[in-house]
Amino acid sequence: MKEGERSPLLSQDAVGQEPPLSKNSQLTPCHLGPVLQKRWAWRPGLRGGQAPSLSWGSSCLKCLTFLSNFLFSLLGLLALAIGLWGLAIKGSLGDSWGGPLPADPMLGLVLGGLAVSAVSLAGCLGALCESACLLRCFSGGLLAFLVLEALAGALVVAFWGPLQDGLEHALRMAITHYQDDPDLRFLMDQVQLGLQCCGAASYQDWQQNLYFNCSSPGIQACSLPASCCIDPREDGASINDQCGSGALGLDEDAAQRVVHLEGCGTLLRGWLRRNVRAVGGLAIAVVVVQGTELLLATGLVRALAVRPQGAAERAGAGGAAAPVPTRGPRDLPAPKSAPE
Repeated sequence: MKEGERSPLLSQDAVGQEPPLSKNSQLTPCHLGPVLQKRWAWRPGLRGGQAPSLSWGSSCLKCLTFLSNFLFSLLGLLALAIGLWGLAIKGSLGDSWGGPLPADPMLGLVLGGLAVSAVSLAGCLGALCESACLLRCFSGGLLAFLVLEALAGALVVAFWGPLQDGLEHALRMAITHYQDDPDLRFLMDQVQLGLQCCGAASYQDWQQNLYFNCSSPGIQACSLPASCCIDPREDGASINDQCGSGALGLDEDAAQRVVHLEGCGTLLRGWLRRNVRAVGGLAIAVVVVQGTELLLATGLVRALAVRPQGAAERAGAGGAAAPVPTRGPRDLPAPKSAPE
């Protein structure tokens, strides 16, 4: 072989091969093997690109799901904090530690706030992190809420008549245990103040209370709660707790100048009948909001499931270049004899 001529072996071996990588050269698909080149399309970050983003409509679904669940998670945490505060103030939380749960309305607020905040946080984080698992958990919890609300609504409609008939009995039980439960006392006072009534059927129902009974030796004997008074504040800034003192011992003509004589049972039934449409409309609005959130979460899960396929198709269509076949030692032609 003459001086200056290239070896046929070197020229054939160099055909179709990438030049060796230098320090400043960029990695290209041709430097990878066939197996790694198949994985190239599934890793968009290797080629300097960004991860495939959601479409405009899916991004709107993501934002709406996040914002709505963020709001409901705040409301749930607020209800949880109020319930815990109420239990701590009344001492129910510390007294029942290690024992049975207390029969307290604040406990229902705690459990309800905990459930709402947990489900809403799952939806909020699922939308923010684009996690299909969290979004499915959120959808399952929301579906359970809808089923429970539907069962509760069906029971109320089915037993609407007996519920109205049992109001007077419930008021009598509240009168009997008026001093035993602060929540029950607050509820009874609000009913009597709001409807301007006293007792279940009449003001004489307070004789069933152990403390207000005229035969009681206490200072509240023959008296009535301040919520029964016509003017409980007596033109003052605070309620006068002694405004109904001795009212049960008076005749009706004298008592009607101080307290309300009509019972709350009939007035409460009338109030429920007048406001049943408003309560039903509020319940329907809550169900519609929950159904809308369920549809948003379902649409976002579908968008997240479709996105990887679309990204793979785009990467395969316009992404990595096809690998250039290289020749092995067996494919090299036999070297020619050097001219003499």
